[in-house]
Amino acid sequence: MEITGRLVADATVRAVNAEKNVTGFRVAVNRHYKSQGEQKEETAYIDCTYWRGEGIAPFLTKGMLVQLSGFMTAEPWVSRDGEPKASLRFRTDEINMLTKSAKNGTGDNKNNPKQAGDKKGVLKPSEQFN
Repeated sequence: MEITGRLVADATVRAVNAEKNVTGFRVAVNRHYKSQGEQKEETAYIDCTYWRGEGIAPFLTKGMLVQLSGFMTAEPWVSRDGEPKASLRFRTDEINMLTKSAKNGTGDNKNNPKQAGDKKGVLKPSEQFN
């Protein structure tokens, strides 16, 4: 499954346990449609995880347009009231950066491995980010 959207905030890294970290980020996905002759827009916000290494986190910055490949998972949890709940999360396997990272403030990312000449900006699992 693929989704394309803009990051709504910079990516963050959190520890899952002593040996594993996960990179988390949220993307906004817009849908344009016509209803009764009027142009409308709807936005869905999708929480995403990337388990293949936290080295990518500094390059995933607010406002970037990204195309993600992966799959959806449902994660059950219990609210403070004791009510069972579930949330959807997109588990990202591959990230294609469609715009530059604002990491260095200039938009010039010669040192960004995802944009510095690699094929179509696709980031696949590699030694660099694992």
